[in-house]
Amino acid sequence: MQNKKNIFIWSLFDFANTAFYVIVLTVGYPLFFKEVITQNSPNSDLLWGLSFSISMLIVAMISPLLGAIADFGAGKKGFLLFFTLLCILATASLFFTGPSMIFLGILLLVLANIGFEAGLVFYDAFLPEIATERSYGRVSGYGFAMGYVGSLITLMIVFPLYQAGFVESNLFNVRLSFIIAALLFLLFSLPLFIFLPDKQLKFKFEVKFFSEGYSRLKTTFKQFKEYKNIAIFLAAYFLFIDGVNTVIIFSSIFARESLQMDLGEIIVLFAIVQTAAIFGSAIFGIISDHLGHKRTLIITLIIWIGIVVSAYFVQDKIIFFIVAGVAGISLGSSQSISRSFMTSLTPPEKKTEFFGFYSFFGKASAILGPLMFGIISSMIDQRTAIISIAFFFIAGILILTKVKDPVVVKEKFTVS
Repeated sequence: MQNKKNIFIWSLFDFANTAFYVIVLTVGYPLFFKEVITQNSPNSDLLWGLSFSISMLIVAMISPLLGAIADFGAGKKGFLLFFTLLCILATASLFFTGPSMIFLGILLLVLANIGFEAGLVFYDAFLPEIATERSYGRVSGYGFAMGYVGSLITLMIVFPLYQAGFVESNLFNVRLSFIIAALLFLLFSLPLFIFLPDKQLKFKFEVKFFSEGYSRLKTTFKQFKEYKNIAIFLAAYFLFIDGVNTVIIFSSIFARESLQMDLGEIIVLFAIVQTAAIFGSAIFGIISDHLGHKRTLIITLIIWIGIVVSAYFVQDKIIFFIVAGVAGISLGSSQSISRSFMTSLTPPEKKTEFFGFYSFFGKASAILGPLMFGIISSMIDQRTAIISIAFFFIAGILILTKVKDPVVVKEKFTVS
């Protein structure tokens, strides 16, 4: 039986970490990096994409190992705490960045994103402990919905600080928003560490964790022939989540440069995205529990294709607000369904380890998309870069059609 209190505590962490997500990855810091740190350099998009790619490369290298080590007995909560604190401290340190401080700006972003992304390996692995298999979709959706509520609240808190834009007299307020993001992350993540039970309470570091971790990873790689369905899903996930991540980290930069939006309009834009994402993650989570994860996920990816094609052609700001609302629905649903689909595909005894691979494929894919966007944007323009992302969604759908949804298969077998 599910414990509603534990589900709420778990989802509250999604509420917490989106303070970092919305300020550092999507709204405030991307524009601060472009306009203040790099001072609108012609290579600013490339530098931003490269920074994100570097952090994802590092996370991709360590995620499978971390998952295997946690499975071995080191405890999910201890690792989650370490990476959460890394993200919080690096985020707060962005306060000390300024004009032409490119190296420090990149370094702190890399450290913060490593903490954020690596921590998700252990956070996601709590899902099968707090939800039944039949409710993975809706519980995952609740987590994402809670996260988008956190994003809205964060945007409301920092809006007064951003109203004057990135003029020199207002830079202190903009930098103050990075400390606020760190404090919100710290405050609302505490309930998970204090109250959520961890079946693996032991946290004693031993050197053998590394050898055991590598040994288990090696064994899992050899056994991938036995988990062909998971391998196909991860290949699809590798592609389509790259498209999602690339849209996220360049969205505010695209709105600012290609559509000439001011900072207030961009905050309103993201408020629309987050509001739509709340409904998207919750509603599509319920739909996926009935229609099946695979079918629902394909629907959201088709919507993503329409979004990037529309972004290429749109010139009017009002139309772009509508496109952003649809993007919010797809954002919440595609992320939550992917997580719940992966949970339903993996055997119980390998949940954390396979979520390490899930994280690995998601992070490894994010190396390519942002870098490609930055290169195309620098060499051609942003509109060409945005429509090129459609390739990732199309290829992801084609591969996803080969994946068997175990819940749907089980229902068919039961009926027969």
